Amino acid sequence: MTAHQSGADADDALWSPALARGLIRHEALRSLEHCDGYTDLLGTVDPTRLTLAQRARMHGLSVSAEREQAAAALHLEGGQRVLDVACGPGDLTSFFASRLTGDGFVIGVDDSVQMMQRAARENSHDRVVYMRADTLSLPFDDGAFDAVCSFGALHVVPEPMGVLREMVRVLAPLGRIAVLTSYGRESSLARKVLALGATICDVQVFDRTTVPAFFATAGLIDIDQQLRGVSQFVMASRPEHVPALDRGQIQPRLRSVERS
Repeated sequence: MTAHQSGADADDALWSPALARGLIRHEALRSLEHCDGYTDLLGTVDPTRLTLAQRARMHGLSVSAEREQAAAALHLEGGQRVLDVACGPGDLTSFFASRLTGDGFVIGVDDSVQMMQRAARENSHDRVVYMRADTLSLPFDDGAFDAVCSFGALHVVPEPMGVLREMVRVLAPLGRIAVLTSYGRESSLARKVLALGATICDVQVFDRTTVPAFFATAGLIDIDQQLRGVSQFVMASRPEHVPALDRGQIQPRLRSVERS
């Protein structure tokens, strides 16, 4: 459900801010505005200039073939609270919403006006709220979501590790997190070729260890990495209790599978 839809009842239009009041940090609510189909926390300024890779996402050239795998990785079923970070045009966001029941909902977050406008226009759903917000400082409370994901976008944002840090912060105990991003392969020649292409397209290329190691350091467990071509799919869970000072002592079970 978007913040505003043509012909919607007045109570229907209030669904998004009512939901926000239960999840968003109090200070962020002061800047909440309602646009045509999405909620905006960043105001009228749109400093983002879409890169070549981001423009490809605008035209649906990203992860449609991976959506069943993504839904399975997040264990989507029932009334879960789901956050889709850097959701782009919302194709996966609306698909995730279609897998939920009861009180389940998905919030799709992106900092681009263009992405939000297209998401609201083409991928609205009764269980979806689109919000334009800073992915480096998510406006949500700690542990607000049962599932958090980012598919095909982490390698095109300027500060991916900062985005990952925020994703882990808002993940609830026993929640699931999943990321689909780039993979630089193991051979030096392949890495050089990919690095050249990444520079041209303004894309970051991750090695085999960075994302799983980050999850492990954050105290996540059951880390599962699947390597496929020039992409990697990394999933993990948050334990029920994470020691505040000794997260690095948690030893995750890490499984890495490479497929041609």
